[in-house]
Formats: sequence, structure tokens, C-alpha cells
Amino acid sequence: MTKILAFAGSARRDSCNKKLLHVAAAKARDAGAEVTVVDLRGLPMPLYDGDLEEADGIPENVHQLKTLMREHSGLLIACPEYNSSITPLLKNSIDWVSRPVEGEPPLAAFTGKVAALLSASPGALGGMRGLVHVRSILGNIGVVVLPGQVSLPGAFQAFGEDGGLVDERTDGKVEKLAEDLVQATSRLHG
Repeated sequence: MTKILAFAGSARRDSCNKKLLHVAAAKARDAGAEVTVVDLRGLPMPLYDGDLEEADGIPENVHQLKTLMREHSGLLIACPEYNSSITPLLKNSIDWVSRPVEGEPPLAAFTGKVAALLSASPGALGGMRGLVHVRSILGNIGVVVLPGQVSLPGAFQAFGEDGGLVDERTDGKVEKLAEDLVQATSRLHG
């Protein structure tokens, strides 16, 4: 079975990106994947610092996230946009997980993974400017990023009381992206 790790680059409890991630994760499960959702808020990490790494090694929460990433072939990532770019939480997580440990090849948790990207924002662009940066970072560290993506504008009004998307067209886009991720991951890692 295709295994997908899903997470959002937001620490906020009521994050629109976390809501969107849960919708997409459910759709990936419906498409036949085993999906693990992890909240990065529950895995706090210090700001990456080479001196800290040299003195204390890699933090335990980094090892936990890295292990999860190595156990999954696909990544479903909801990416909030901060000042037209990637969030510090997401970038710091990527930076820490990219650090090699003895006996593993460089970028072991990323190389060959397949990723699908989503974003949600209360603004009119839906966070799409930040996705450009996330796509570039992931592509440069060996992740195959699907060309399709979903950016959800007007996110404060986009979810119903049940947590689902109120707009059927947007719901269909999320479903298609989740299905594409499951199919591509299955083909590359099946």
C-alpha cells in the first residue's frame, strides 16, 4: 500500500492549512493510500544552527520526523505563505531533516519522494506565491514535486462546520491532487 506522510507548515491550532491538509489526507485515503498526519507543532525543534548540531547532535524530534519521512514514499504538504514565501516552521523542519547522520546517504529522507503541495490563505491568491519557494526547495533536494497544486483563496470562508470544503469545484481539485499523488507514488515506489 502507498504510504503518504501529511503535514502542514503551520503551528496554529486552528490553521486553515491544517484544515485543508485534513481534507486532502482523507481524499488520499479514499484513493487507497495509508496516510499518516503529523502536526509539526508536536515536534518542536530549535532553529537550525550548525554549532548546535556539532555540540549536541541532531535533536530527538528531528530523528522522529526523519524516521517518519523515510517510512513514507509520498509527502502531502500544506504550505502557508508568510510574506510571499515559506514559513519558518516548514523551512526549519526541512533544514533539520536534511542533515545526514552517520551511515546514511545525503538527503536520505527526501531523495525520490513524491510530493503534492497545497496552500490556503484568507487573501485572494490562496498562498500560491509561497508554493513557488517550497517547490524549488524540495526539487533541489531530490523530491519529485507534482506539477499540479491547489491554492485556496478566501480560506476563512472555505470550510463548513464539518471541516469539509464548501465549494464543490475546489473539493474536486483537492481530490484530483490527492489521487495524482497516490498514483504517482505508487508508480514510482510500487
